[in-house]
Amino acid sequence: MKLAIMQPYFFPYIGYFQLVNAVDKFVFYDDVNYIKSGWINRNRLFLSGAIRYITVPLSAASSFEKINRTRIRLGNEWAKQMLSVIHQSYAKAPHYQAVAMLVESVLNSHDGYVSTLARNSVIAVMNYLEIDKDFCISSTIYKNQELRSVDRVIDICKREKASQYWNLPGGRDLYHFNVFKNEGIDLRFVDVEIAPYSQMHREFQPGLSIIDILMFCDKLKIRKMMELHSE
Repeated sequence: MKLAIMQPYFFPYIGYFQLVNAVDKFVFYDDVNYIKSGWINRNRLFLSGAIRYITVPLSAASSFEKINRTRIRLGNEWAKQMLSVIHQSYAKAPHYQAVAMLVESVLNSHDGYVSTLARNSVIAVMNYLEIDKDFCISSTIYKNQELRSVDRVIDICKREKASQYWNLPGGRDLYHFNVFKNEGIDLRFVDVEIAPYSQMHREFQPGLSIIDILMFCDKLKIRKMMELHSE
């Protein structure tokens, strides 16, 4: 069984979805500390002629607080503004109508916590692409917060009876093949590939939020983009 464990990110880039697509089960790692200036509540799009962030505003965000306890700022003006700036830059994209509806539904789907909103953004994209995946949430199942770092990951792998643990390239600095091999687990890393696609006559900008790809590419092409190589 192939398993991945990752913090919930807000409409992440295609590499995150290549990871999701590579495994049988995907665990949203929501009971670890919130990461400031990370991807949990923001991402990048091509807006008003430049690469800019779309950001979900948080209430007293702290790197000492768990992701699943980090609240979104009250009110919905930020969501209206986000939809407006996306409209201004993407209204002429071939798949704008469907994707704008998807984004709006996600922005209205949270329970006040950023973990729910970010998680919903990933699940909604997978549903839109008609890819069925087994998702679960770490805070509701494993109750192993006394463990730290790789020990906690290995504990989840064992409890899920995973034969392979998959991670994004950044995990190479955290995880080592021999540590997992000693536990009977095959450590794999996604070899992220971002195939160029048309972005309305501008110079190609890789690594933007999945929203950008959804706007310009049909579902079949995106599903092919999510196929990957590994090491």
